[in-house]
Amino acid sequence: MTRSISLLGATGSIGDSTLDLIRNDRDHWRVIALTANCSAEKLARLAIEFGAEIAVVGEEGCLPELRQHLSGTGVEAAGGAKALCDAAARGADITVAAIVGCAGLAPTMAAIAQGKTVALANKEALVSAGGVMTRLVDKHGTTLLPVDSEHNAIFQCLQGNDIADVQWITLTASGGPLRTKTYAELESTTPAQAVAHPNWDMGAKISVDSATMMNKGLEFIEAHHLFPVGLDRLRIIVHPQSVIHSMVEYRDGSTLAQLGPSDMRVPIASALAHPARMGTDLKPLDLAAIGELSFFPPDEERFPATKLAREAVHAGGAAPAVLNAANEVAVAAFLAGQVKFTQISAIVARTLENYAPSAPETLDAVLAVDAEARARAAQMLEPV
Repeated sequence: MTRSISLLGATGSIGDSTLDLIRNDRDHWRVIALTANCSAEKLARLAIEFGAEIAVVGEEGCLPELRQHLSGTGVEAAGGAKALCDAAARGADITVAAIVGCAGLAPTMAAIAQGKTVALANKEALVSAGGVMTRLVDKHGTTLLPVDSEHNAIFQCLQGNDIADVQWITLTASGGPLRTKTYAELESTTPAQAVAHPNWDMGAKISVDSATMMNKGLEFIEAHHLFPVGLDRLRIIVHPQSVIHSMVEYRDGSTLAQLGPSDMRVPIASALAHPARMGTDLKPLDLAAIGELSFFPPDEERFPATKLAREAVHAGGAAPAVLNAANEVAVAAFLAGQVKFTQISAIVARTLENYAPSAPETLDAVLAVDAEARARAAQMLEPV
């Protein structure tokens, strides 16, 4: 059976992994829409290869180049924020939402409103607009499948079980490339060092989030929305090997864990094939070669991001949206060489202290909070 698919964020790391899976199972997929922020040449090449109906760039200034590359191919070209939402609303059987940051919020909501299946790889959207998004999912009967390796692992461990029987949900964290560094060493960390993740091949922003542990903080908030067991039953543990992607402990003492290679094709394949399975060309997990698995509690003195995220979700209101927006500003400033690595969490903390709006009830309200939080965080940037 052939299924239709749209991919929001086709030129990033999630997009590459998703299209690799489709490429190896080509007869079962019809590609509707592929989008990117710009990357017009790569987007056009992918749209032609997969016979997409439409290719969309979020930056309208990139549209002329996209049209040039697609001239005579029969692939429609479009650009701009509205075009992204229109592409997401074309009603594909499954839409993979992989646009990084709050830029992906409106297109993801447009896809959810179609009442089909959305494979969510954009954690920031659920963090910033958790209540708004989950209400829309319920309204339209949309199937929301998590693509983050940790949340997909939890999703798999919950299958066939009653969520009321859950004692603990444990998110595992690699600890990133800076896990063993002293605070003094963290202060002098360069962007190149922060993005050099030992296990995962990811984009720059999410790699920095992994290094600060904010990625795990955002995932903690996301898990709160996806798996309603209560905040007191969610916890984080550092697991440097990234073999166990998360665990669910039940009230009878049984703990189920999902294991697999550190490759995003595993959780993406799980989401694409749900409720069945699809083959991949990944090498089998070799536990004997790995030798040992180790676990450590998070160090929230050196890496306070998880504490900030936990406090934000406990505070409620718009605090998670403020946290996410301030973090995006701080990470961008770090990558641009404007602030030190250790200033990222400090900027987030100060923004949360100075801005506490009420919970947003609509997408426009979420975006307004996001914009104001960004502006306030930008005012706190201090040159290195």
